[in-house]
Amino acid sequence: MIRTAVVAAVAGHLPPRVVTNHDLALRFDTTDEWIRTRTGIARRHHVDPGTTTSDLAVQAGRRALENAGEEQVDLVVVATTTPDRPCPATAPTVATKLGLTGVAAYDVSAVCTGFLYALHAAAAAVQVGSARRALVIGAETFSTLLDPADRTTGVIFGDGAGAVLLRAGERGEPGSLESMHLGSDGTMADLITVRGGRGDAAPDDPYFRMQGTPVFMAAVRHMAQSTRSVLNDVGWSVEDVDHLIGHQANTRILRAVAEKLNLPPQRALVNIDRVGNTAAASIPLAMADGHSTGRLRKGERVVLTAFGGGATWGAAALTWPDLPAL
Repeated sequence: MIRTAVVAAVAGHLPPRVVTNHDLALRFDTTDEWIRTRTGIARRHHVDPGTTTSDLAVQAGRRALENAGEEQVDLVVVATTTPDRPCPATAPTVATKLGLTGVAAYDVSAVCTGFLYALHAAAAAVQVGSARRALVIGAETFSTLLDPADRTTGVIFGDGAGAVLLRAGERGEPGSLESMHLGSDGTMADLITVRGGRGDAAPDDPYFRMQGTPVFMAAVRHMAQSTRSVLNDVGWSVEDVDHLIGHQANTRILRAVAEKLNLPPQRALVNIDRVGNTAAASIPLAMADGHSTGRLRKGERVVLTAFGGGATWGAAALTWPDLPAL
């Protein structure tokens, strides 16, 4: 038996406040048509004042544990760009709120690739035997980072959390993570950034900034390359892929990645129209959405892929497991 990490449950949580394109048209010089045409987004969810990233993470994490019928894990990894505090990490707070005091818990920061980085770390812990069960959560309150005067970012991002429970299992069984690929390039740090901070050239700018066109080009290139890397590792062709679950940045990027891979666009799972770009939460939220709607079925071949600040990127390949209904 080759020990590996297997997906045992997925879950998502969105804050109750819905922000539509029409709501944003009251704040920005924009229209519903303009937003839909450029991003594919119709609505997103924003937290109310006082709601923290850990609050969202706990809701998603608790649902994943309940879905799997589990109460205990050995490791909690939270991927986030919007921690409750700069110090300490958010994961120990999440673990304690879940009744998991005493387990290993830490944060991972890789922006929109954060979930894949966290998944890789947790899967490695399961594979070497330091954890039998690991809870991986992507959680963001990205609305708190947005410049209220910046239409470009203001219409894209939403808040939410998604969680995946991993358990120890055998390679080749449904749900097993068959291959993962990660990469980074610090020369692209300014493409996606919050400049304010210690030692930075712009300490008084607390808002999220993104260079749209270079990000688009880099995202398509690296998401496609990462996907090809994991496909080569597991011996799958593009035709073998039943579903591509990409980071939900915008529909144009998702379509462009599918086109670059020569993958039929209908195989790219999309839920950005209803949740917006939720950064590290986007892939697990899309996984939970695909499972709850019945689009993801046992035994189907699935590739996850993302590009984020850092710059960072990655991909993972798995066969979809037989999960409890949501």
